[in-house]
Parts: sequence; C-alpha cells; structure tokens
Amino acid sequence: MKRILLIALAVAAPCIAAAQAADPVVSKVVDAHILPRFETLAQTSDQLASAAATECTPTSENLRAAYGDAFDAWVAVSHLRFGPTEVNDRAFALAFWPDSRGVTPRTLATLIADQDPVIATPQAFSQVSIAGRGFYAMEFLLYDDVISAAGDAAYHCALVQAVATDIAATTVAILADWQGDYAARMLNPGPTGTYRSQEETVQELFKALTTGLEFTSDTRLGRPLGSFDKPRPARAEVWRSGRSARHVKISLESLENLMMLLVGDNGDLAARSEHAFENAFSKLSDLNDPVFAGVAAPQTRLKIEVVQQSVDAIRDIARAELGPTLGVAAGFNALDGD
Repeated sequence: MKRILLIALAVAAPCIAAAQAADPVVSKVVDAHILPRFETLAQTSDQLASAAATECTPTSENLRAAYGDAFDAWVAVSHLRFGPTEVNDRAFALAFWPDSRGVTPRTLATLIADQDPVIATPQAFSQVSIAGRGFYAMEFLLYDDVISAAGDAAYHCALVQAVATDIAATTVAILADWQGDYAARMLNPGPTGTYRSQEETVQELFKALTTGLEFTSDTRLGRPLGSFDKPRPARAEVWRSGRSARHVKISLESLENLMMLLVGDNGDLAARSEHAFENAFSKLSDLNDPVFAGVAAPQTRLKIEVVQQSVDAIRDIARAELGPTLGVAAGFNALDGD
C-alpha cells in the first residue's frame, strides 16, 4: 500500500505546473486546501492499514489511534463531495452515514456469523455493500459492545484488516485521481472540459462550502437534537467512539479554511466570517458534551441548539454575502435527494 501511495504522490507535479494560469481563487483552494487534505487522508489511511496488519484487536490503543487520525482526515475533506470522491460511490464507501435503518451493523453481523470468505482479497471485499465498508463500519468493529465481540476472533481480526485495507485503497484512488487529472480540470476550464468556465469551478467550491455547513448543522447536530419532545441522542454521529462533537469541530476548521480562501482579500467579509467561526468554536467549547448526550436535558439542549444556530449564522454569511461577491449560488449538492 505504501508503494501505491508514493506513486500517487509522485504525479502531483503536472497539477502544480497547470495551476500557473488558473483562476487565482481556484488555484489557492486546490493547492492549499484540497490536495494537502487528500494527501493527509491517504497517508493516515495507509497508516491505519499498517496498524491493523500489526495489531487487530478492537481494544488496541495503536489501532484506535490510527483509526482516529484517518477518520479526522476524512472529516476534513468530507465536504468535497464532487469529482474523485464520487467515482464508484467512493465517498459512501468511506462514510456510509446517516444509516437510519441500521444496515451497517446488520451487514457486519452477517459477515461475521457466516465467516464470509469475501474478506480474503481486497478485490473481493471492494464488492461488499458500502454499509459494511469504511470508517463507520470500523467504528462498530472497534467500539460497539456487540459487534466488537461477535464471532470468531480470527475472522474478526481479518475483517478489521480488510476494512482498513479497503479504506486505504479507496483514499489512494481518490488522491491519484485528483493529482492525475482532476485538479488540472479545475485549473483549466474550457468548452470541452468538465468545467466550462472559471465561474463553474468557483461555484463548485462554493457549493462544497455550503454543503459542508449544511451537513454539519442539519445532520451532525440536527439528527441528535431531533425535536424537543423526541430528542435522539443515539442518532449522534460516531457516539460509540466519543467523536460526535469532535467531528463538528474538525469540519468547521476545514470549512473555515475553505471560506477564507474563497473570501480572499475582501477585508470586511473576512472579518465577519472569522468572527462567525470564532463564535461557533466558542459555543462548541462551552458545550462540554462530546457525544451530545444532553439533548434530552433542557439546559444542555439549549447549548447544542446555540451551536447549531452559530453554524447557521456562518451559512447565512456564505449565502447572502460570499456567494454574491463570487458571482455564484449554492446550487444543488451531493446530499440532495438522500
């Protein structure tokens, strides 16, 4: 896997050369936001696969730490739902969530109960349902009280290794596509290209920003909030591993980076945007509830709602001020229709 990763990293040079004549905003986002984050994702996922190959027991501190690092890296790019992440449903293969019907634990339980030999090779495992692949499946394998202890230990170990190897292969494929030609497509729009104009590339990036903010507000925060009469703490993202609020923070940090690059040298808008993000981080820090377990308690619930409102305030700035400044609108996103 490391050899594959090195090959993927080696093809970055043509994209850098192509960036010289690109729209400056798009060039900065590709070079400073997109490519470095996908490189980190591929590197940390490779380290996850190596950790699983060495020690595959669910309680392994090294394995859990490698899993956390790779998952952090995914959350930091999870708003970039276009191009290479959408080929062959790669984004869903890495991150099948929300899973409102509980398909992931059922898929894993069936694999374990049947000791399905599909895990024997990466090629075979890549055909497994996306519900049984990726970071959310790995959370069940490492942290769920039932799934982490289910079945034969040797098979469970092999399944952990198969999931980790699959994650690494998928992230390397995404990076290779970005470095191979997709970055160049964004940097060189034209009549016959994926993007026909600079406006289309800017709109794609703006859409990624607004989609990311929407997902964090409506899904990462909205799902556990549910309604006042029916809060849903068990619908919080990755609550088993205690990462729910962490994902909100990482996502907002990455989205802030993207938004500030899109804002550019507009000082007034930059100041308002920065203040809005600072407010969101402050409200999240005040919460002190890593898995949003307090959604059923009125005082804590109010704090979580305030965090959500602070994210929505950023969305309002993006839509009402940044979009018109860039001359684009949010448009449809990869979440529409889900």
